[in-house]
Amino acid sequence: MIRVLLAEDQAVIRGALAALLGLEPDLEVVAAVDSGAAAVASAAVERPDVAVLDIDMPGELDGLDAAARIGERVPSCRTLMLTGHGKPAHLKRALAAQVGGFMLKTAPPEELVAAIRTVVRGERVLDPALAVTAWDLADNPLTPREADVLRLVAGGADAPDIAARLHLTAGTVRNYLTAIVAKLNARNRTDAVRIATESGWI
Repeated sequence: MIRVLLAEDQAVIRGALAALLGLEPDLEVVAAVDSGAAAVASAAVERPDVAVLDIDMPGELDGLDAAARIGERVPSCRTLMLTGHGKPAHLKRALAAQVGGFMLKTAPPEELVAAIRTVVRGERVLDPALAVTAWDLADNPLTPREADVLRLVAGGADAPDIAARLHLTAGTVRNYLTAIVAKLNARNRTDAVRIATESGWI
């Protein structure tokens, strides 16, 4: 029997997933919780074979943070991430965290069940719809200083503010911003922030 820990903050989805998995003769849902912190605590108590975790959960621990902590505390527990959208930044973090699998919530139920069994065997699973995204994940084209500048832009700072904080001239900051927009093929600074954030570069 495969012992499954389920973490999903939306009650309807959590209940539906628990019911679905409970129909399988070789799966037993030993806990169904609504946050990353609860997932970590439950994993320590229940010692599941696999934790199926939603990436976007409220609180200080999202699904990927919870997966990392579960891996530290219960090394035998595999992790399978669920997401409603395959953001490159999430996928990059998941691959770096060595999670066992990454599936879209829109996957057919039989694919999710198959993924759980595969992950428990020690193999890795990537939703086919995300494979292209994984293949296309580019290296960060921004220098550390450019990333610092763009983070401050994302926080609402203007060129003079950024210059003061980073001990640069306003002209140098404007040059950085011009280079950033060009490197990211962005339309403007706002678009550059969006591209860099979604790609996990800032």
